Amino acid sequence: MSVADWSGSLLEWERELGLWKLRLGPVFGRRELRETGSAFLDGLLSGIERKTGWMMAEQAGLSRPWRMQALLGRSRWDAEALRDEVRAYALEALGCPDGVLVVDETGFVKKGRHSVGVARQYSGTAGRVENSQVGVFLAYAGRLGQALIDRRLYLPRAWAEDGARRAKTQVPDEIVFATKPALARAMIAAALDADLPCAFVLADAVYGSDTRLRRMLEERGQSYVLAVRSNHTLRFVTPAGLIETDPATMADDLADGAWAAHAAGEGSKGPRLYDWARIALGWPCDEGRERWLLIRRSRKDPNKRAYSLVFCPQDTTLAELAGVAGLRWTIEECFQRAKDDLGLDHCEARSWHGWHRHISLVMAAAAFLAKLAAELRNAASGKENETSPNPPIAA
Repeated sequence: MSVADWSGSLLEWERELGLWKLRLGPVFGRRELRETGSAFLDGLLSGIERKTGWMMAEQAGLSRPWRMQALLGRSRWDAEALRDEVRAYALEALGCPDGVLVVDETGFVKKGRHSVGVARQYSGTAGRVENSQVGVFLAYAGRLGQALIDRRLYLPRAWAEDGARRAKTQVPDEIVFATKPALARAMIAAALDADLPCAFVLADAVYGSDTRLRRMLEERGQSYVLAVRSNHTLRFVTPAGLIETDPATMADDLADGAWAAHAAGEGSKGPRLYDWARIALGWPCDEGRERWLLIRRSRKDPNKRAYSLVFCPQDTTLAELAGVAGLRWTIEECFQRAKDDLGLDHCEARSWHGWHRHISLVMAAAAFLAKLAAELRNAASGKENETSPNPPIAA
């Protein structure tokens, strides 16, 4: 194998992008829309600083931004169909039996109040309450990389119940107020119904605290590692009666010998090493399954701890659970690349359809890059992705 093989210089960018565009053609339908969609993807993947209508039009050699704007606005095509293609494409590139689904949200800070879903609400991107939109996203992560595969715009209750604003931003009649965990449940269920190979579902405490999400996954026999807050109420029925406690109290009672050092994946400076412990939970469980409270502790500051509820196969080791929990960062990497390089947060459209179309097109561009990265990792290791039906890219 030559240096060019594993360095990626022989990956055929234009050929693979052309095949991806050809596959997406039926989503857009008419030839003019297919051409505009193709130009939009080119703009997202280009080096222009802002992925706005004007700059994307200039990149495509157009004198006006109208075609780019119409692609997100008044044209007729289905963003859900595009999402389905992105999910299938990502699975072909990244799918593996020990892959995971990760759910999280990200904010889009806005100056005005007319874009759909904009409100004064907490934005993790800004780290404070801001005038913003919030999107709930689902990512798939496997051995060869990760990609965003679904998205939902969170519509605050004030928006959901305001008929005038709904009409102005074209919110479909069937869309009603739904909490962020409810949006996550819908996306996870859709992904599992699509037969994605998934070893674990991962999420932070906003979602891990949702009883209905945990129950849904357990009914499907789907393993999870879901974060909860330190004061999350835990109840157990014992011979002495009902006991109520919380993760922090349970962790305080652990002996020093209960902790073991394990890596939670690779960081920028090498393996991210923490102390880990787990406590068996005395709730009813199906045969062959176990429930745990998983605790992560900083090695520099033992007072810094994080907690997760776990539903997993019997004999799953603490080291494996530590590695699984560490995969939550993969969706943050997806957000960072999509915002820094692909314009995830550059959406100018104010409508419901415009937001979902822009985000879906960015996800299509990101999935393309994820597939190329997967091919590069395959080339470097000398092994093909056994779960992918696609042939390797020829040199």
